[in-house]
Amino acid sequence: MKTLFLAWQDPTSRRWFPVGRLTFDGKMYTFAYTQGAKEAQDKYDFNLVYSFPDLNKVYTSTELFPLFYNRVMQSSRPDYKDYIKWLNIPENEDDPIAILSRSGGRKVTDHYEVFPCPEPDENGLYYIHFFAHGLRHLPPSATERINQLQNQEILYLANEFQNPYDDRALLLCTEDHYIVGYCPRYIVDDVFKLNNHKKPIKVRVERVNPVSAPRQLRLLCNITAEWDDDFHPFSSQEYQLIITDIPVKVAIG
Repeated sequence: MKTLFLAWQDPTSRRWFPVGRLTFDGKMYTFAYTQGAKEAQDKYDFNLVYSFPDLNKVYTSTELFPLFYNRVMQSSRPDYKDYIKWLNIPENEDDPIAILSRSGGRKVTDHYEVFPCPEPDENGLYYIHFFAHGLRHLPPSATERINQLQNQEILYLANEFQNPYDDRALLLCTEDHYIVGYCPRYIVDDVFKLNNHKKPIKVRVERVNPVSAPRQLRLLCNITAEWDDDFHPFSSQEYQLIITDIPVKVAIG
């Protein structure tokens, strides 16, 4: 079972909410809203997705829902091979879920982002990829430093507790004290839970893409950490599903 979460950002407060969960069991796609959607509705007038009009239903389909399908670059595009290379997805593993998990599915026309639910890797470790956020807010010197980053170079996290939008924001910093981006908000809670002095988390550069790549795909990183027996990713209330009734099958096309 592969699991992705759909997040929505309020454009005014810039706060992120996990509003839905997409799963794929190899045959069926299933979408349901999470408690985060209720909170976003109550606090920031979040509008439900047009194709999922009922907060209290589970939607199923044998085909990927349009909301997600439209965020996957089609293989017929001339720049598709470059795109998969930027995502650093192995050959023949470029299925829609893998692409969404790595790319985030961000579009300039809305305020949604997609991200995967972490699972232990083959070594039992917490392991997740992400693209550095917030590059548009960085000075030219940071862009120059990003160009110099090497694969597997260690990055360091720093809590920007005076950030007016998010006092838990985590900066990505180099050993020589350059800020090269932000850790995505959806990982932050896990980072605070996983990190300790005995078993510190490790953040590494996985790929620096050329300037021709979209800015949101410029710097690919990964995080590894010990997965303790009592650890559960995305365990806060906003990730929990809303109580649902009989699934509604959706016809695509």
